[in-house]
Amino acid sequence: MSGVWSFLHKLGSPRWFYRISSQWLPWLGVLAGGLLLWGVVWGLAFAPADAIQGNSFRIIYIHVPAAFVSLAGYYMMAGAGVVSLVWKIKLADVALRAGAGVGAAMTFCALVTGSIWGKPTWGTWWVWDARITSMLVLLFLYLGVLALYEAFESRETAAKACAVLSLVGTVNIPIIYKSVDWWYSLHQPATIKLTRAPSMHPDMFHPLIVTILGFYVLYVVLLLLRMRAEVLEREEKARWVEELAQGRGLAPESGG
Repeated sequence: MSGVWSFLHKLGSPRWFYRISSQWLPWLGVLAGGLLLWGVVWGLAFAPADAIQGNSFRIIYIHVPAAFVSLAGYYMMAGAGVVSLVWKIKLADVALRAGAGVGAAMTFCALVTGSIWGKPTWGTWWVWDARITSMLVLLFLYLGVLALYEAFESRETAAKACAVLSLVGTVNIPIIYKSVDWWYSLHQPATIKLTRAPSMHPDMFHPLIVTILGFYVLYVVLLLLRMRAEVLEREEKARWVEELAQGRGLAPESGG
């Protein structure tokens, strides 16, 4: 347990985070690229065509992973908001702001690919379906957090406001998950559930799992990159950032 607290304490140091993330990123980048290449090629080139939708179903190998990550990313952002409000850890606020940008991009990707899939399937690019509408609300929540950061001159006030908004917005996540069960929806019921076997054929399902894993790792990579940029912006006057800018690298921390 002491090791966990020690790790969390180190996360409070932007310098330590920047150094350790430099070690993580190459491995995570290779893992993300490998999983995505494997899953997308498997799904697009080798998975059988759907009996009803034909080849148009293949967009799920982008749409579904992007949707999964956009929802999980909001929970991460809300968790960072709790840590920022309760423990005042600076890096939590950094993660919240970085997560808002990455999450907005993932949500936008899910909405766009969903529209592309909807045109041949439903005959229209957009309908005010419960699932689509609640996903659009999620995009606005992400953008709202980003806008709040720019609305306040005080970084501390902005951090508190964004943390509160991120927590309030979590009520929308269960609505997204359950929208196809609670209301009439053009969307099919969830394919992946913990309580039962998937309804997809294994030859279609397995590459989907690989691409979902790839998107999760990609999310971590993008989040770390955005956090590193945010850390450098906030710590621009710190000596370790000046040393980094001069190409001297990061020396081990001797104190705080």
